[in-house]
Amino acid sequence: MNMPRFSLLWVYGVIAALIVGYYLFNPSGEQPVESNWTMVEPMVEAGDVEKILVVNKDQAQVFLKRESVAKYRSDSLDKRFRRLPESGPQLIFTIGSVDSFREDLSAAESRSGANVPVEYTNRRDDWTSLLVNLLPWVLIIGVWIFIMRSMARGAGAGGGGGIMNVGKAKAQVFDKDNSKRVTFKDVAGLEEAKVEIMEIVDFLKKADKYKELGAKIPKGALLVGPPGTGKTLLAKAVAGEANVPFLSISGSDFVEMFVGVGASRVRDLFEQAKQKAPCIVFIDEIDAIGRARGKNAGFSGNDERENTLNQLLTEMDGFQTNTGVIVLAATNRADILDKALMRAGRFDRQIEVGLPDVKEREEIFEVHLRPLKLDPALDRSFLARQTPGFSGADIANVCNEAALIAARHNKKYIAKEDFLAAIDRIIGGLERKNKIITDEEKRVIAYHEAGHATVSWILENASPLIKVTIIPRGKALGAAWYLPEERQITTREQLMDELAATLGGRVSEQLTFGEVSTGALNDLERVTKQAYAMVAYYGMSEEVGTLSYYDSTGQSDMSFTKPYSEKTAQQIDAEARAVIDRAYGMAEKVLKEHRDGLKELAELLLQREVVFTEDVERIFGKRKKDIERERREAAAKAGAEGASSEASAPSADEKRSGTQNAAVSAAGSPEQPGAKTPAGPESVSSSDSE
Repeated sequence: MNMPRFSLLWVYGVIAALIVGYYLFNPSGEQPVESNWTMVEPMVEAGDVEKILVVNKDQAQVFLKRESVAKYRSDSLDKRFRRLPESGPQLIFTIGSVDSFREDLSAAESRSGANVPVEYTNRRDDWTSLLVNLLPWVLIIGVWIFIMRSMARGAGAGGGGGIMNVGKAKAQVFDKDNSKRVTFKDVAGLEEAKVEIMEIVDFLKKADKYKELGAKIPKGALLVGPPGTGKTLLAKAVAGEANVPFLSISGSDFVEMFVGVGASRVRDLFEQAKQKAPCIVFIDEIDAIGRARGKNAGFSGNDERENTLNQLLTEMDGFQTNTGVIVLAATNRADILDKALMRAGRFDRQIEVGLPDVKEREEIFEVHLRPLKLDPALDRSFLARQTPGFSGADIANVCNEAALIAARHNKKYIAKEDFLAAIDRIIGGLERKNKIITDEEKRVIAYHEAGHATVSWILENASPLIKVTIIPRGKALGAAWYLPEERQITTREQLMDELAATLGGRVSEQLTFGEVSTGALNDLERVTKQAYAMVAYYGMSEEVGTLSYYDSTGQSDMSFTKPYSEKTAQQIDAEARAVIDRAYGMAEKVLKEHRDGLKELAELLLQREVVFTEDVERIFGKRKKDIERERREAAAKAGAEGASSEASAPSADEKRSGTQNAAVSAAGSPEQPGAKTPAGPESVSSSDSE
């Protein structure tokens, strides 16, 4: 039988219970009534006092006769007499001096003719005085024992609580026996990052193979990427795959209000790592302590964060040797890290963990869709194409939001429309069905969104349209949803077409109503930023030239000083305005040429509130880029069939028949008109008047 372990607190509890019980259940616990000579004097004159005991010459205890006790207890005039004890002194009061007390008592005795015996005694309550004298020391010793035991528990737990353990590193330790292990099977996508980081795992597993060739194990690797791309999850997978101890700590855990605590925790962290070597140390959000030194305005030279960074630099590559200790760190702000931290010998490798492409998004969807009850006809690749620019965390949010939407509508499984609604909600915000919009405002919003849809459909390089809606979502009163191509570089013509499509809403309002509204706020903000980027960053202006004032390092102080003169600033302003004017003219030309289609699309929006790709294609026809793509596919298919027929060396009759079949196939190979391109919104052009 497992008995509970003995604790000193049990002793304290028993002592406290005895003290409380003594005072509550003591049989002689009836206390005499506090009184004074004025109350006692009538009792002396009435002959009710049996005797008076003077204790220590300052306290008089009055003993009443038995029959008098019963008489005073039933007295209704003074309720205090009802509490008179049956035995012992019934009344007690303090006397000023024995002589004055004797005089008052003699006067009362002469008036009554009775004689009251008076006894004198000196008492010393040894237990009470001893307790009073020892109690402070007992408390001091008890508090000291409690603090020491707390310190011992903290030290035994690897630097937990306790005031003396403030300099200990609060690192979580994972080992091969951990039940919640994460492996690379649980990490979808990130194929290149997994290959690089698997080499580190291989270093730890087969260190002898590399040491035989004279190779040194890398000191550290830095995981860099946008938020939500899986940097921390990748580090957990390394811990699960390496079968070595894994110490995890956050960068903010080193920062405290006490001076020197951060550096002390860094030293303690590496001491723990050396004891467990070979092992991996993972520092999440290292930018909390790894900022470039000397950039902290308003702080003194003895900044605590800089001291912590200096200690980390020394531990990673200093006089001390950290054999078998590999440091992994994660951040999404590598541009602000100190250069000394990034050099070879500290973080030898910088692993880029970027946003997933369409294939990796499909793998991530497979992971997050496992626990969900799905429609059997659901196409995973469609969801991947529908979510360009989404990180792994965003995809997890989409899956959870789709499950919530399906449950809200009492469905038995999650269908395609639930995922589309979840994507719309995450990007555009919550649908606001009860927002009050007048008919005139609704008409302006419809023509605004129809302008976006028309220009983006007609211009060849603009992003393909998915749908247009005038249903308010979040702060947007309406939105046009596009599917941008997942390309790595963008030409000037493509940027100009996108600018024109973004300005299509403002141009449509101007042409239709002869006035503009505040609904283009979001569009104008995006257009202005894009135009300035084209001129000042991408070197796409002939007037400014092929110069770029973009600072990729983030080290220069652009907020106070600009890297160009005032004349150049005026040129940049003028060129940005010229770029926007050209895009405005392109949108105006398109809308004037397709005024009838614009009107038809806007009226359809007013009627249905949501218009999809099929409706826009019915009004304006197929896009030029789609027609060219279908022609190329048809030609490629016809060429492949012709090559196949030549390779098989058919007879003359078969050759004639094959030629006819190839011609029929080439004629029928283009995709059917009206087929909706699988797409997903990456950018939303919104009519925002709030």
